[in-house]
Amino acid sequence: MKGVEIKPDIYWVGVIDWGVRDFHGYVTPEGTTYNNYLIVDGEVTLVDTVKHDFFEVSYKHVAGVIDPASIRNIVINHVESDHVSSLDRFMEVVPDAKIYITGKGREVIERFFDTSGWDITVVKTGDELKLGKYTLHFIETPMIHWPDSMMTYVEGAELLISQDAFGQHLASSVRFDDDFITCSSHAHLDAAVIDYYANILMPFGGTIRSKIKAIKEMGVPISMIAPDHGIIWRGEPEGIMQKYLDMANGKADLAVSIIYDTMWNSTEIMTDPLMQGIADEGVYCKVIKLRATPISGAITDVWKTRGFLVGSPTLNNEVFPSVAQFMVHLKGLRPKDRIAAAFGSYGWAGGAVKKLYEEFEQMKLETVDGGVAVKYRPSPEERQQCYEFGRQFARRVREYHQQYE
Repeated sequence: MKGVEIKPDIYWVGVIDWGVRDFHGYVTPEGTTYNNYLIVDGEVTLVDTVKHDFFEVSYKHVAGVIDPASIRNIVINHVESDHVSSLDRFMEVVPDAKIYITGKGREVIERFFDTSGWDITVVKTGDELKLGKYTLHFIETPMIHWPDSMMTYVEGAELLISQDAFGQHLASSVRFDDDFITCSSHAHLDAAVIDYYANILMPFGGTIRSKIKAIKEMGVPISMIAPDHGIIWRGEPEGIMQKYLDMANGKADLAVSIIYDTMWNSTEIMTDPLMQGIADEGVYCKVIKLRATPISGAITDVWKTRGFLVGSPTLNNEVFPSVAQFMVHLKGLRPKDRIAAAFGSYGWAGGAVKKLYEEFEQMKLETVDGGVAVKYRPSPEERQQCYEFGRQFARRVREYHQQYE
């Protein structure tokens, strides 16, 4: 790949990571990109760097446009390692470059690097940097999704460089949304957006709503949104902002996910009558076995559906390990606007179903009380009980969903 001009004299100089499959515990079956951008103006400016493994690739992309030694400014929108860990390598090339970063960001890079000889300027919302024909406006976006995060608006180009917001973990040979949709499909891109939001940005809905509102109140034209991962939005930048607002406002399908694991198949047997009861109430249902599914995939399915059931056998009076791991991930993402319940099997002593309800209570989720717990293997009568609970749960999900329509 080579650098790609995305606006006049503004270039994508990022890299494509086709092979990454584990992104700090989040499974990335389609790889990802580390996007950074070069603005060739009166003062040449690099916005973000890339993961340290890929410095040479990004450097060559820059060199394909200009002499890298001509860089005068480096803007760091986000200090996570996939965006900042090659900063020291770029600074070796341009030791006199000025770095623009938030106060929280400065605290972090001073822990990562020896910054004693670096010229660092802390910026905040409302600050600007005139480059020539373009002017950069900095917009702090703390907790989308780290405390240091900010976005950079390029006045004169109608371009919002949005760091991790609006991104996707999606490696592709094309750079823009309209090209990707032509080569693949809108549904493919939409699924990547939802997967990314569910696993990374789910906890920050309130912040996302307020920041999108603030950006719109700026009254500036935005014809392109360039995130730090995945596809650049030039075909429908308003569409991706609206989709984020919908997700931040709790939008979900009238559907149920059954997330479970099993030890000797007893809990697995319960999933079929539960699913059938839900389906017979006219509510779509998907069944996900945890040890056959990446946790990030299960999280995405929970995010897409208004209701979810979690099933676990009891092991040593506790939740089964794979289910417990899933619940740890889910609790950290703090889901809202969802309704939940639990089911499972046990031997001589129970406990898993009760503990799952305790987890739901800690997450402040709406629940359908009781659930279903069976000893050893479910009898025909208990399978019927599962079926009836599935119908009850589906009815409650439909009632709960109505407030979001």
